[in-house]
Amino acid sequence: MTSDFLYRLDTSPRALVKLLPQVVRPPADVALQHIQSGTFQRSMSLLVMGTSAVSGLEVAYEHYRGSYSNPIMYTPVILSGVLSIAGAAAFFSRRMARTFLRYTSFLTVVDGLIGFGFHIRGVQRKPGGWRLPITNIVMGPPIFAPLLFGTSAYLGILASYLQREEDFGQQKIKLESAGNGLHKTDWREDIRTGRFQKHLCVVTAVGTLCSGGEAFYSHYKDNFKYRVQWSPLIVTPLLAGAALGAFASETCANTLLPLAAGAAILNGVAGTFYHVRGILSRPGGKKKPLYNTLYGPPIFAPLLFSAAGMLGMLAYLMRRERR
Repeated sequence: MTSDFLYRLDTSPRALVKLLPQVVRPPADVALQHIQSGTFQRSMSLLVMGTSAVSGLEVAYEHYRGSYSNPIMYTPVILSGVLSIAGAAAFFSRRMARTFLRYTSFLTVVDGLIGFGFHIRGVQRKPGGWRLPITNIVMGPPIFAPLLFGTSAYLGILASYLQREEDFGQQKIKLESAGNGLHKTDWREDIRTGRFQKHLCVVTAVGTLCSGGEAFYSHYKDNFKYRVQWSPLIVTPLLAGAALGAFASETCANTLLPLAAGAAILNGVAGTFYHVRGILSRPGGKKKPLYNTLYGPPIFAPLLFSAAGMLGMLAYLMRRERR
């Protein structure tokens, strides 16, 4: 009964736009058309610039806590700054989007994978190694942080293959030919035409599980002093499950996915508020902002959880792949 109701209920992005107030409906409809046509390279480039700057700051003070004991700890800090510059350059130049942004994004993804290996090794080197997995994962380097660092780089890769906003409507004949099977398509063509919903669903599920794992051992260190610290652990399986369900079912993509993604975004925003409050409540408060930010709750970590929700919401707005 419930599945039949969801099947009949039209909760697609276009149907929901029609429910918006008349004042905001036209710009919302235009934005949706650009997203579903893959013509939002400039907007995505700005998003890459902002998310890379935030993740770079997060990595910078986390590695500061580790005293930059290994020179490789400087690489994500440097690359995050370069990626932010690449995002800004891609906003102004199509060529920079296809070259500078693309190559920097791929390099940053590789750096994140290398960092993941170093963090695993860091856990292994602690007393007891993997024989004490929970203790050493909680007390060792944040094991999933390097993978989350790659989120902005992943968005940069997508942005490099998208079309510019000014391209909207200029390739209509080409896209219609592709839809009729007259034009051979591949994953790059799917991205250019806004058809990568399933792909984004998988990335959303992986990113959510990594973010949820980070939230678990971060809050475990604090012994879950506040009940609100359990909230990201509740939202994590909801969003991951909804994303995987959306991979298999378009109905799930139009119903459960946006609800779970919205919950994750709001949870991350609320978490940022609580982390800021936690920093200000430390000894010295506003008088020692740098010290308390470095050694208080990670101020940007909840925003990374919101980023997983943002990926889920973007997947909801996308069209499904042709194959």
